[in-house]
Amino acid sequence: MNKTVRFLSIAAVSAFAAFGAHADEADASQFALQFDTNRTRAEVNAEAVTEARTHSIEPAGSRVVTYKSTADRTAVRAQAAEAVRTGQISHGEIGNLM
Repeated sequence: MNKTVRFLSIAAVSAFAAFGAHADEADASQFALQFDTNRTRAEVNAEAVTEARTHSIEPAGSRVVTYKSTADRTAVRAQAAEAVRTGQISHGEIGNLM
Protein backbone atom coordinates (compact mmCIF):
# COMPACT_ATOMS: atom_id res chain seq x y z
CA MET A 1 0.00 0.00 0.00
CA ASN A 2 2.78 2.39 0.93
CA LYS A 3 4.67 1.69 -2.27
CA THR A 4 1.54 2.22 -4.39
CA VAL A 5 0.79 5.60 -2.79
CA ARG A 6 4.41 6.66 -3.17
CA PHE A 7 4.43 5.55 -6.84
CA LEU A 8 1.22 7.47 -7.60
CA SER A 9 2.45 10.61 -5.88
CA ILE A 10 5.74 10.50 -7.81
CA ALA A 11 3.80 9.99 -11.05
CA ALA A 12 1.55 12.96 -10.25
CA VAL A 13 4.52 15.21 -9.45
CA SER A 14 6.33 14.21 -12.63
CA ALA A 15 3.20 14.81 -14.74
CA PHE A 16 2.80 18.25 -13.18
CA ALA A 17 6.45 19.05 -13.83
CA ALA A 18 6.15 17.92 -17.45
CA PHE A 19 3.11 20.14 -17.92
CA GLY A 20 5.01 23.11 -16.52
CA ALA A 21 7.95 22.47 -18.84
CA HIS A 22 5.73 23.10 -21.87
CA ALA A 23 4.44 26.43 -20.62
CA ASP A 24 5.31 29.65 -22.43
CA GLU A 25 6.00 33.13 -21.15
CA ALA A 26 3.36 34.58 -18.87
CA ASP A 27 2.94 37.66 -21.07
CA ALA A 28 2.01 35.62 -24.19
CA SER A 29 4.97 37.00 -26.12
CA GLN A 30 4.58 34.33 -28.80
CA PHE A 31 1.56 36.30 -30.04
CA ALA A 32 3.36 39.65 -30.23
CA LEU A 33 2.99 41.56 -33.48
CA GLN A 34 6.03 42.06 -35.66
CA PHE A 35 6.40 45.50 -37.27
CA ASP A 36 8.44 46.53 -40.29
CA THR A 37 10.35 49.58 -39.06
CA ASN A 38 12.38 50.12 -42.24
CA ARG A 39 9.77 52.33 -43.91
CA THR A 40 9.89 56.10 -43.75
CA ARG A 41 7.06 58.31 -42.61
CA ALA A 42 6.66 59.66 -46.16
CA GLU A 43 6.17 56.14 -47.55
CA VAL A 44 3.50 55.34 -44.99
CA ASN A 45 1.70 58.65 -45.61
CA ALA A 46 1.79 58.13 -49.38
CA GLU A 47 0.29 54.66 -48.98
CA ALA A 48 -2.43 56.03 -46.68
CA VAL A 49 -3.36 58.73 -49.22
CA THR A 50 -3.53 56.17 -52.03
CA GLU A 51 -5.68 53.85 -49.93
CA ALA A 52 -8.03 56.67 -48.95
CA ARG A 53 -8.59 57.55 -52.61
CA THR A 54 -9.33 54.00 -53.72
CA HIS A 55 -11.23 52.69 -50.71
CA SER A 56 -14.17 54.42 -49.09
CA ILE A 57 -14.87 53.69 -45.43
CA GLU A 58 -18.45 54.88 -45.86
CA PRO A 59 -20.91 51.96 -45.96
CA ALA A 60 -22.87 51.53 -49.16
CA GLY A 61 -26.32 53.09 -48.97
CA SER A 62 -25.57 55.16 -45.89
CA ARG A 63 -26.24 58.50 -47.57
CA VAL A 64 -29.63 59.95 -46.72
CA VAL A 65 -31.58 61.62 -49.49
CA THR A 66 -32.68 65.07 -48.42
CA TYR A 67 -35.32 67.27 -49.97
CA LYS A 68 -36.75 70.68 -49.34
CA SER A 69 -40.28 70.51 -47.94
CA THR A 70 -42.91 72.92 -49.19
CA ALA A 71 -45.44 72.07 -46.47
CA ASP A 72 -46.53 74.68 -43.95
CA ARG A 73 -45.88 73.80 -40.30
CA THR A 74 -49.28 74.98 -39.07
CA ALA A 75 -51.11 73.05 -41.81
CA VAL A 76 -49.27 69.82 -40.90
CA ARG A 77 -50.06 70.32 -37.19
CA ALA A 78 -53.72 70.90 -37.99
CA GLN A 79 -53.85 67.73 -40.13
CA ALA A 80 -52.22 65.71 -37.31
CA ALA A 81 -54.69 67.08 -34.74
CA GLU A 82 -57.60 66.19 -37.01
CA ALA A 83 -56.22 62.65 -37.53
CA VAL A 84 -55.98 62.18 -33.75
CA ARG A 85 -59.57 63.40 -33.25
CA THR A 86 -60.94 61.07 -35.92
CA GLY A 87 -58.92 58.09 -34.61
CA GLN A 88 -56.79 57.64 -37.73
CA ILE A 89 -53.55 57.79 -35.71
CA SER A 90 -52.78 57.06 -32.07
CA HIS A 91 -51.80 59.62 -29.48
CA GLY A 92 -49.58 59.27 -26.42
CA GLU A 93 -47.43 56.36 -25.28
CA ILE A 94 -50.12 53.69 -25.17
CA GLY A 95 -52.03 54.65 -28.29
CA ASN A 96 -55.34 53.10 -29.25
CA LEU A 97 -56.17 50.01 -27.23
CA MET A 98 -58.97 48.95 -29.59
